[in-house]
Amino acid sequence: MPANKALGAYLSAGGIVTLRFALAAGILAALWPWLPGPSPRGWDLARSAVIGVLVFVVGQRLQVLGNALGSAGNSVVLMALEPLLCSVLAAVFLREHIPARRWLGFVLGMAGVGLLNGVWRADFQWVSLAASLIFVSSFFCESSYSILSKPMLARAGPARILAVALFAAVLANLAVDGRQTLGAVARLPATGWLLLAFMAVVCTVLGYTVWLLAIREMDVNLAALTIFVQPIAGVPMAMIWVGETPHWGQLWGCLAIMGGMLLGLVRWPEKPAAKADHEPAG
Repeated sequence: MPANKALGAYLSAGGIVTLRFALAAGILAALWPWLPGPSPRGWDLARSAVIGVLVFVVGQRLQVLGNALGSAGNSVVLMALEPLLCSVLAAVFLREHIPARRWLGFVLGMAGVGLLNGVWRADFQWVSLAASLIFVSSFFCESSYSILSKPMLARAGPARILAVALFAAVLANLAVDGRQTLGAVARLPATGWLLLAFMAVVCTVLGYTVWLLAIREMDVNLAALTIFVQPIAGVPMAMIWVGETPHWGQLWGCLAIMGGMLLGLVRWPEKPAAKADHEPAG
């Protein structure tokens, strides 16, 4: 969110999305011969392309636009809804069971996001209804990355699924606003390219690949709980890149978020069954 906010001074929402994922696609294209696992084929190939359009074209444009209409802090508050939505969709489409302890972790994490952003303060401004709906609608597209990818992970390599999705996204993004984006490239300063490189390498190539590796080994609703790390990571970035002022609520919010993750992620030892008073004869 802070990087998108900073890049908004030079690029449109579509331009940010187009350049970020074009860079990421170029990296994976160069690494294609060394990417582990088989390539998606048949319907998996088509499904990977659909993921690319939903996540890296429609979803990201909605998210960048909603963030531009509001503020980075308010967008982080709304991010608390994403793991809940992702878990509900995983329960519906993947038949995953969500234990009560994990729901409590989600609730604690959402409370932490509220504390982190100081929702009790008089100067806190909620985004308008239109901006909120635009931002939240992107979560449906983001959740499709996990829901549609998980069944394919037994047949194709995670990095190759991501690469195919990005290739399809680049074609769609260039078709939408490629000419305008290329015109803005010449005006982009070095700091802008550094932010785009960070989002392309760390947030896209590494982040989305690691996410697929995670949901290959665990339920989507469990992995979704880690989304609450984003507000914690975003606080120092917002201070450096956007100049937002820190406050005590961020400390308490981070502690609440970590408590929610601890509650939802850690496997607590089960109590041993009580022994019978008398051993059976024999």
